[in-house]
Amino acid sequence: MPVTVRRVRSSADRRAFLDFPYAHYQDAPHFVPPLRMDQANVLNPKKNPFFEHGEIELFLAEQNGRTVGRIAAIVNGKHLEKYADGNGFFGFFETIEDYDVAEALLDAASDWLRGKGLTGVRGPTNPTMNDVAGLLVDGYHRPPSILLPYNFPFYEDYLARYGFSRAMTMWAFYVHEAYINDSRMARGAQIVQRRNPGLTVRSLDMKRFDEDIAAAMDIYNVAWAENWGHVPYTEHEALHLAKELKPVIEPDLFLFAEMDGRPVAFSASLPNLNRALKKLPRGRLLPTGLPKLLATIKAGGIYEIRMALMGVLPDFRHLGTDALLIHQTIVNGRLKGYEAAELSWVLDVNKPLVNSLEKLGCARDKEYAMFEMDFGAKG
Repeated sequence: MPVTVRRVRSSADRRAFLDFPYAHYQDAPHFVPPLRMDQANVLNPKKNPFFEHGEIELFLAEQNGRTVGRIAAIVNGKHLEKYADGNGFFGFFETIEDYDVAEALLDAASDWLRGKGLTGVRGPTNPTMNDVAGLLVDGYHRPPSILLPYNFPFYEDYLARYGFSRAMTMWAFYVHEAYINDSRMARGAQIVQRRNPGLTVRSLDMKRFDEDIAAAMDIYNVAWAENWGHVPYTEHEALHLAKELKPVIEPDLFLFAEMDGRPVAFSASLPNLNRALKKLPRGRLLPTGLPKLLATIKAGGIYEIRMALMGVLPDFRHLGTDALLIHQTIVNGRLKGYEAAELSWVLDVNKPLVNSLEKLGCARDKEYAMFEMDFGAKG
């Protein structure tokens, strides 16, 4: 059947765009339905500070009167300001297993980006690298951790067939307390602190929450400045993210390393709420979703955490500060009843961190990737 792709214009179109993944993945055992309200807010210019510097155009694919796919074309003003590379982005990409549908969606997004004067496209980002980003390319054996994507395996094939190539590989490392090298980890932490007596670790102070979040984002923007694809958080974006996550932040899992009282590194870990969110009916908290979510949490159904962010100022990387933060996170997590941790994602080119994690007993559990294409290179 012929495929029609059109822009999202009406409230009904927007509902169809938001609804599509829930039916699309209804038979996928490891799909975790995102909260519908959160998805709507991400795409709402009145609620997401991304729109202060960016644009998003949404598209729906239809076939025989049925929605069969969706995509977003994205202009990230902060990315262009930093790199001036002519790259736009695509995100929120979903398609039935039909290459014609995928091709029509990618054509629509590419054409829109060309119309904005851009010369290439990278993705997926939903909508930025600081949000849910990347394509799952290996590791379909269990559900994704919180704020990480899930997709069908054929997506990678469709992107390659269209003309995309892999731009970066990212790893999710996983460790269970039964397999971690406790003695090596503890000994390493002791050595780091003995060599650097002014280096201490503390938890997030909820009484000065905004101040601590600002300090963490300042460290992140400096520490990640040279990393592939990094785009700094604006102050508004950082505060918005912190407000969204504040209800699930556990202070003893959000750590700062300080040198003589000055914050020089941080790590942010979250309980893997996806284990509870998976039980929600089609991403809705009401009327039955919230009781199921709370029941799962109360029953101890969440036994793992995800270390989602880490940043170490350049002058303090050689001290072993990252290992110190990882060690303390695992220690604190155990005290709270968490048995396992995912550290994700880690850029493949970050060999020092990759090597450190493997020495600690962490295993590469999932593989994600970013893809890109120059418009001029497509035949």
